[in-house]
Amino acid sequence: MEISNITKKRITSYLAEGRRFDNRKLLEYRKIEIESPVSKNAEGSALVRIGKTEVVAGVKLNVSEPYTDSEDAGTLVTTVELSPLASSKFEMGPPKIEAVELARIVDRGIRESGFIDFKKLCIKPGEKVWTIFIDIYPINEDGNLIDACCIAAAAALQNAVMPKYDEKTGRVEFGEFTAKKLPLTERMPITLTVHKISKSIILDPCREEEEAQETRVSFAISPKGKDCMIHSIQKGKEMALAQDEIFEMIDIAIAQWKKIYPEIAEKIKKACER
Repeated sequence: MEISNITKKRITSYLAEGRRFDNRKLLEYRKIEIESPVSKNAEGSALVRIGKTEVVAGVKLNVSEPYTDSEDAGTLVTTVELSPLASSKFEMGPPKIEAVELARIVDRGIRESGFIDFKKLCIKPGEKVWTIFIDIYPINEDGNLIDACCIAAAAALQNAVMPKYDEKTGRVEFGEFTAKKLPLTERMPITLTVHKISKSIILDPCREEEEAQETRVSFAISPKGKDCMIHSIQKGKEMALAQDEIFEMIDIAIAQWKKIYPEIAEKIKKACER
């Protein structure tokens, strides 16, 4: 159910005064919690909470043929399922555009950052490589699914281990795990989505704020030495942005990433050590 015009006006008015309904600052995130693993059947899994928004991500691996343009590299498939379990605004059936967009944002951030060393997932060039499947399931939607899904995917990958593989038969022994971790780099991407409501820019909107927004831009950012690098940018909604507004959003995303990334990375590390 969409918010009323009265609620939208109240949100806009509050934000213009630098206030939010839950007393957060405009660029302040809600509490972020990470649990990993949460599934005994997945090669890797994680549950992420941002406020009341909850997302579960699972990682499964299988052996398949490589793509013809990268015969010595593994592959990645990312899916997001938006069901009525998470929100009454989601419907059962084939993936809608919102689910497709979410999956693409997560996939691009991981792929473009170089977080996974796909070359090390090659078993036999041109014939067999490992394919990583990331399945993401929001179970409670209260705003900012994009950032929650991206964090959950990163945590599930960090937690994942390789399944047993019989080289003689070429079969994966599902349910039997090795101690070998996925070939990951230090460039773990975290996506920050910057939202604009009227003249105000905010981070981590609750559901009502998100429905009041006119536009948003998601930035997948990972560490690079002592600094960071933006790997992908995805704009959502129809409202156009001027060049100076985009530059302002970039500055905000980088500045806030530097504040929250160490905390998120540490929470993922501690969760995966359990």
